[in-house]
Amino acid sequence: MAGAPHHDGGSPPRATRPDRGHRRADRHHRRHRRHRRLGHAAAPPGPRRPAPASATGTPGSPGLGDSYFADYGNGGYDVDHYDIRLRYEPATDRLSGTTTILARATQALSRFDLDFLLDVESVRVNGWPASFHREGVHELVVDPARPIADGQPLTVVVKYSGIPSQVSTPGFTSWTRVADGALAVNEPESAWWWFPSNDHPKDKATWDVSVSVPTGVEVISNGVQPRPPLAEAGNRTRWSWRSTKPGATYQAFIAIGQYDIVTDTAPNGQPVVNAYSTTLGERLPAARASIERTAEIVDWESGLFGPYPFEAQGGVAGPIDGFGFALETQTRPVFGQSFWRRGANPYVVVHENAHQWFGDSVSVADWSAIWLNEGFASYAEWLWSEEQGEGTAQELFDFTYADYPADDEFWQVLPGDPGADRVFDAAVYDRGAMALHQLRLAVGDDAFFRILRDWTAGHRYGNGTIAQFRALAEAVSGKDLDAVFTTWLFTAGRPELATATARAAAPAQPKSWTKIRQSHQPLAH
Repeated sequence: MAGAPHHDGGSPPRATRPDRGHRRADRHHRRHRRHRRLGHAAAPPGPRRPAPASATGTPGSPGLGDSYFADYGNGGYDVDHYDIRLRYEPATDRLSGTTTILARATQALSRFDLDFLLDVESVRVNGWPASFHREGVHELVVDPARPIADGQPLTVVVKYSGIPSQVSTPGFTSWTRVADGALAVNEPESAWWWFPSNDHPKDKATWDVSVSVPTGVEVISNGVQPRPPLAEAGNRTRWSWRSTKPGATYQAFIAIGQYDIVTDTAPNGQPVVNAYSTTLGERLPAARASIERTAEIVDWESGLFGPYPFEAQGGVAGPIDGFGFALETQTRPVFGQSFWRRGANPYVVVHENAHQWFGDSVSVADWSAIWLNEGFASYAEWLWSEEQGEGTAQELFDFTYADYPADDEFWQVLPGDPGADRVFDAAVYDRGAMALHQLRLAVGDDAFFRILRDWTAGHRYGNGTIAQFRALAEAVSGKDLDAVFTTWLFTAGRPELATATARAAAPAQPKSWTKIRQSHQPLAH
């Protein structure tokens, strides 16, 4: 993810990092692009009612025990597929619809939870009406009419409606209403505002998204279009999108509004779908000059990271009144308008598409391991700089190292475990990229790029941990890499460097530096 949060609508924004003022705003760039709020770290779910004495089985847990966000996701079942069928009214921001969840119980269940915020009209489990109630901030507790056996298939149908822009959890919203529609884009959570889910990367699924809107309004989502937009009664059109490879719920998105859609075919034969908000005005050429390079960038990244893991490619340039960050939504990243304010910038396109491997296909098993997403996508920008002859990764390492003084708080954040309130801190990105460069120096280029390819192949469509990545790196290289991982990911303070170049007081600024920094700087409000 890239950029800075920008908030619209009536819901309060998530707090940004409180320490921004200690640095000169024109020098450094805190890369919290998503609307992450502070103070939510590892908040335990509320107390659970005991299961009824007559129930067979036990309640599924109201969280998956993530070390940062303990109440995200739910236990007791595993989702295979979401079928999301919606109706949206841009004039009022009213969203209504039905989501059908295909899952399988992983234990005998007396009840289970879904993560969701809108008003629920009804829930059915395997065709039977179920009772339901709310607990905590985002827990929808479902009590099936019949006990659920371990391993039993589940079809859960939830009918709901609401005005997402009027719904917020304490401190933030993941639904951005704009003049001509809305966007549901955020990390680490966004599904709560538009479909019920098991909202944690450990439970991946495929999904179908179908949205009815007034004719003349476009709807963009993930994957491919299984059919062209269909005319409906009442001067409406239904748009349909399908994701055929499993992904985490925060990687699903919808962008609704006035968009120009450009389609093409990538070198690997896949469909390319790019969409540009008609509100971009003078920023449109820069957006197109960047996003239209997606197929080229994905082709290049495939040579480094292994085969592209998904069924389609593309990007979405959001509206001028949208947000200021970018997110690696699966198959089709969404870019806030701020990235084009100083001209074209392919580096943010490189970053978000690198996430298709690091973050989307291979997702974190716990949000504390966010370095596996952001450090790797940031280093991809350094590799692109090498490819373009705009500065080597070593030159970028030297300049980045020198740009953060030894007494800067930047060096106190641990990329390997930054804390829930610093998940998107600059250190996760910049020091995270430096850590990967140190790994590359330690093992050599052949082993380093083999490690990256083996990682993406071995954990394809799954999850990974930092410990697993280190074990792979040591197995491939045959080296003990404790010093690299401990020093660069888990030790506070600026590491001492041995090379004279890295110790230079004022290394030359790489040509790519300005564009990379523009991708990371906060949007000036």
